[in-house]
Amino acid sequence: MGDELTSRAIADGDQDTIRAILADVCRLTDMGFAAVAHVTERRWIACQVLDKIEFGLTPGDELEIAQTICTEIRDHGQAVIFDDASVDPDWRTHPVPILYGFKSYASFPIILSNGDFYGTLCAIDPRRRKVATSEVIATLSAYARQVAVLLESAQAARG
Repeated sequence: MGDELTSRAIADGDQDTIRAILADVCRLTDMGFAAVAHVTERRWIACQVLDKIEFGLTPGDELEIAQTICTEIRDHGQAVIFDDASVDPDWRTHPVPILYGFKSYASFPIILSNGDFYGTLCAIDPRRRKVATSEVIATLSAYARQVAVLLESAQAARG
């Protein structure tokens, strides 16, 4: 922590509107953890976090990029959503849910207006949650777009 990329990520996420979005994400999904993360080829940095399950991350904290699903989202640009990794044929043997002990997961790419991938809006929970629904997907997708606008506004304000 303490480098320029981390400082910018923290500054980007330090917005009441982003905190309100994370609260709405947790309310809508019934998940205990939501975050906005800046994701590069080499780094996953928490910009803003709402952690009701004691996952243990705060703004500026990092996860090993290879131990995230967000790196896959960065590669393919698509959201990843599942209700229960332990029974989902695509995710039950994936190392990331096993490593962190979560069952439910929803993560949406944050794409800036110039087309650049910034990171993800994600939510996790150690219990099974019903998140792979059209309502949740549409709402979280809209939130990811709104977060992109908020991040760009913060960056523009800083110059």
